Amino acid sequence: MPPTLLHLVTIVSLFSTAFSQAALTAYANDFVDPDYILSKNFGDNTWRARDSIQTWAKALASRGPWSVVNKAVTPPSGNMHDYMSWAPYWWPNCSGVGNTTALTPEQIWKTCRYESRDGQFNPDVRQVNNVGDFQDFSEAVFYNTIAWALDTQDKAAYEANAVRFIRAWFLDDATKMTPNLVYGQMQRGPDGQMGSHTGILFVFSRSNVLRWLTQRYNSDLKAMAKVTTGILVLRKGKSTLWTTDLDNQMIAWAREYITWLETAQIAIEERDATNNHGTFYFNQLAALKILVNDLPGAKQVTDTYFNTLYMAQIVASGEQPLEAARTRPYHYRSYNLAAMITNARLAKYADPSSNLWAKVTNEGATIKSALDFAMTIPASVRGEDRYVGELYPNIAAVASVYGDADGKYLNFLKKAYPGFMAEPFIFWNQPWAQNETSGNAPASATGQLNSKATSTTTSTKKSGALSSNTGSFPFSATLLFLALFAITL
Repeated sequence: MPPTLLHLVTIVSLFSTAFSQAALTAYANDFVDPDYILSKNFGDNTWRARDSIQTWAKALASRGPWSVVNKAVTPPSGNMHDYMSWAPYWWPNCSGVGNTTALTPEQIWKTCRYESRDGQFNPDVRQVNNVGDFQDFSEAVFYNTIAWALDTQDKAAYEANAVRFIRAWFLDDATKMTPNLVYGQMQRGPDGQMGSHTGILFVFSRSNVLRWLTQRYNSDLKAMAKVTTGILVLRKGKSTLWTTDLDNQMIAWAREYITWLETAQIAIEERDATNNHGTFYFNQLAALKILVNDLPGAKQVTDTYFNTLYMAQIVASGEQPLEAARTRPYHYRSYNLAAMITNARLAKYADPSSNLWAKVTNEGATIKSALDFAMTIPASVRGEDRYVGELYPNIAAVASVYGDADGKYLNFLKKAYPGFMAEPFIFWNQPWAQNETSGNAPASATGQLNSKATSTTTSTKKSGALSSNTGSFPFSATLLFLALFAITL
């Protein structure tokens, strides 16, 4: 079939989008100081990053709202408001069941014993997708609140989106979530039907928009740090839609959830995990303490992390041995780094005088040491090319705090990922790369940030453009492939 006008328009749109913006990607975790966002004092080098933020905000908003009640399987409690997810690395062994006819899915879930297969994802867990919905919800709130604070012509829409999504997940009677994770990462089988401590966090990261749509098991509620950023922006930015009543309701919900996180046995097991699971637990708890205006409590949480788990997580070389021992060491190093960075940022917000970025582990290493070591081992060493972009936000974060006098971090990203200045993480990892003009507005934009973001959102969503941070595979090759594919349709 010859190419249609729609095919040709789509190809042109792909070219224009790819060279100006980053494709939708979920960063492992982050917390952004709302005062920086609301200061509106941004360098010219962040123009493309701000442009991408608006595009991502609109693309994400088109998928919402999300609610915990939207699942086809009822939790053991019978209450659809209970959050639920299935442990994804567990597989059924029905050899001892003694059935004479084929088992239904429900019979398999309840009668077959489940066995762990480390790193092997069981696709049927997608039938219960509260985990993926919360991840998308958190990203939507995060980017729509930041876009609202940028004071563009679509400001009102971004604000309305964020408030509507928060209400649907946490506050509205018909759709709100029960404030616990009793059925998070639920173990199936005759001895299961209850949640496990990994439900506080489960690791399954995504590097591009395709994996965003098909592999949503990055975490359960660890992205609360992003939600907290968004709520603080609305609160401190004096959003007219985020009323005092809504804020009080949100604080009440968060306090109830904090109590569960600090007392439930499965939550305590996650807190005590010595690897990235524990690190992310402290992300979540510290963010919640900040959300409820308990800054001393948040500082106590981050101090606890940095004085306990952190001390043994990085050895003298900068290696993270607990992450290196896993099946995907490149991914897990990057993942735990993101959580460590988030804890340092939460601590700085809770107590501006703190400097846990400089905290030294038992063997004399810092967060910077961990990054520097991780940068020396390519993702390809263990066949982890799909995860290569997960390290990039960490590089920008470390460079913005420790400095980059010799240009090591800037040069690394320029070589590995030439389009990195369009990534949203450039916006909040400042000051850094301030003379990098590839992040500046093109001459044709003439300072009109919102106009280009509006015009490219549709093409990004329709094209399903592959994420630009999956490595050094050139955009030109990707686009040529898509163009040839369109012509053959």
